[in-house]
Amino acid sequence: MPLFSRKTREQGETSSQPKTYPVWLIAAAWVIAFLMITLLGFSLYQYFTGHSLLAFIQFPSRTKVESQAPSTLPEFAPTKAYNSVARSTDPDTVLPTGSRKSVVEYQVTSGDTLFGLAKEYSLEPESILWANFNILHDNPHLISVGVNLEIPPVDGILYEWKEGDKLDHIAGLYKVKVEDILLYPGNNLDITNPVIEPGTLVMIPGGYRDLEQSWIVPMQAADVSGGTTAKINGPGSCTPSGVYYGSGAFGWPAPYPGKVSGFDYWSGHPAIDAQCFEGDAIFASDSGMVIYAGPISGGYGNLVAIDHQGGYVTIYAHLSSWSVQCGQPVSKGQVIGACGSTGDSTGAHLHFEIRQNGGFLNPWQVLQ
Repeated sequence: MPLFSRKTREQGETSSQPKTYPVWLIAAAWVIAFLMITLLGFSLYQYFTGHSLLAFIQFPSRTKVESQAPSTLPEFAPTKAYNSVARSTDPDTVLPTGSRKSVVEYQVTSGDTLFGLAKEYSLEPESILWANFNILHDNPHLISVGVNLEIPPVDGILYEWKEGDKLDHIAGLYKVKVEDILLYPGNNLDITNPVIEPGTLVMIPGGYRDLEQSWIVPMQAADVSGGTTAKINGPGSCTPSGVYYGSGAFGWPAPYPGKVSGFDYWSGHPAIDAQCFEGDAIFASDSGMVIYAGPISGGYGNLVAIDHQGGYVTIYAHLSSWSVQCGQPVSKGQVIGACGSTGDSTGAHLHFEIRQNGGFLNPWQVLQ
């Protein structure tokens, strides 16, 4: 007896035949497969190129809608990679363009003054005086035509190194730090082993010392409480028999009010060089008693001094002549002499001082 009946075999044969699908289902499957392959291709393209898939999709335009945002928006530049700027190492001190590091040798010509040279080279007058002590001896009136002056590059002391000098001692002497000397580029010193040969000119920037004002005419101050007059020693001096009081209001002593010729008032020149020409009249700045009239040493040439009492004394120097006598009372504005260039002077002018209780007073503080 057979294991399977005929009917069973026929059914098995029938079930082994290929199954058929609708056409629309097959088409849909192909479309889905195509889309998946396309999407995979875009994904691989985006991965390797960095471009977004959205760049390939065109959106339909829309009607412009009025925005509530500000009318102007900040612009943002696309991000870029920039290389940093490398700086080169420069161990030297950087000085301003055009700055001078060396000493200039200058020959004085007609019309030069120490004050004018200092202004021309952007220096303080003391710096030039200190640099030329062997010639000027701290006396600005000793400048003369043909003299060679050393003009330092910066304010301070231009010092000639001597045998046995030590950096710390010289720095202390001129009130600076050792590093100020070592690091100044013009000195060209090896900071690890600074060897300075005797005779070398060393710049001490910012250095300072007191001026030796031995050229200043010495004066014995008046005893204000006792009513005695001041006294200046010299051939034109006297002891007045009386006193004559000034008003305390000082006027300009030369013909050109406010005009300075040469030096103005500064620590190395405690006076005003008032402009005048040879022979011009010179006037008493205030009323008082003449306590000196005549020549005197110290570079002043012909000099007139007036005691105004109250501790005030005025001095008029470099006169070509004087027209008052010692012991004579004078009134403010009275002619006392004539402009000149006697003594240590390089041209006609009036050296005008005001002293108070023996000390120097800046005339600009009291002149009217």
